[in-house]
Amino acid sequence: MPTYPDLFHPDGVAAMRRRIDALTPTSRPQWGTMSVSAMLAHVNVAYEMVYTTKHPRPNPLMRWVLKTIVKQGVVGPAAYPHNTPTAPAFRITDARDFTVERDRLLRYLEQVAGEGRPRFEGRESLSFGPLTADEWNMLFAKHLDHHLQQFGV
Repeated sequence: MPTYPDLFHPDGVAAMRRRIDALTPTSRPQWGTMSVSAMLAHVNVAYEMVYTTKHPRPNPLMRWVLKTIVKQGVVGPAAYPHNTPTAPAFRITDARDFTVERDRLLRYLEQVAGEGRPRFEGRESLSFGPLTADEWNMLFAKHLDHHLQQFGV
C-alpha cells in the first residue's frame, strides 16, 4: 500500500507544495483528459466541501450509498486506479486559471494544517458523515497524490 504525507503537519504540506510547484500551465497528463488547471480545480472541490456552502449535502439515500460503498475507496489506503470515474460535483467543465487554482489549493493545504488534527477529528463530511482525522488526511492526501502523479510530479 502506498503511504501518503500527513497534511496536518508542515513537512507533509511542504512535500506536496514542492510537487505542486513543479506544475506549469503547460503540464500534460500522463493519463486522462483534464488540463492541469482543471485538475487543480477538481482537487479544490474536496476543500470547497469543507470550507464553503457551494456544494449541497447528498440526499439520504445517496449518503447511504456513499458511506456504504464508496467511503472505503476514498479514505482507505489503496491507491485510486487511473481513469476512475468522478462524482458530478468534481467534474470541471469550464476553463480555469492555473495560477488562481494553484494558489487556492496551496491556501487550502495551509488552512488544513493550521487547523490541525483536533479540528478534523469527527468532523462531518458532506458525503460520508463523521470522519477521523486520519480519514480526512487520507481523503485529501490520496486524492492530491493521485492527480499529481497524473501530471508526472
